[in-house]
Amino acid sequence: MPRAKSGTIHKKKQRKIFKAVKGFRGARSVLFRTAKDARRRALTNSYTHRRTRKRDMRSLWIMRINAAARLCGTTYSKLMNDMKKAQVSLNRKMLADLAVCDFNAFEAVVKQLNG
Repeated sequence: MPRAKSGTIHKKKQRKIFKAVKGFRGARSVLFRTAKDARRRALTNSYTHRRTRKRDMRSLWIMRINAAARLCGTTYSKLMNDMKKAQVSLNRKMLADLAVCDFNAFEAVVKQLNG
C-alpha cells in the first residue's frame, strides 16, 4: 500500500507550521522541511530566552541600584548589606524603580539605613 502524502491531515499540519513561520526570511518560510527546522529552533530559542530575560532584568536592576547608590555616597553591596541588617524587604525590582522614577524616595531609603 503506497504512502499517503497529500491528505487533509498532512495539509493541516503543513498549514500550522507555515503559519508559525510566516515572517521568516527566505526558504525558512516557504519550504516545508526547512520551515519545520526553523520553527523547532525558534521554539527552542524562545524557551531559552524567556529564562535569560529574567537574568538580564536582574542584572539591569542591580546596575541601576548601584548607579543611584553611588550618587547617594554608598555602593550596591554596602546598601544591600545594610538592608539585610535592617531587615528591609524591598526587592531589587522595586529599588531600581525607585532609583529611576523617584530618586528622592530612594535617597530617603538610603539615609534611613545609614542614619
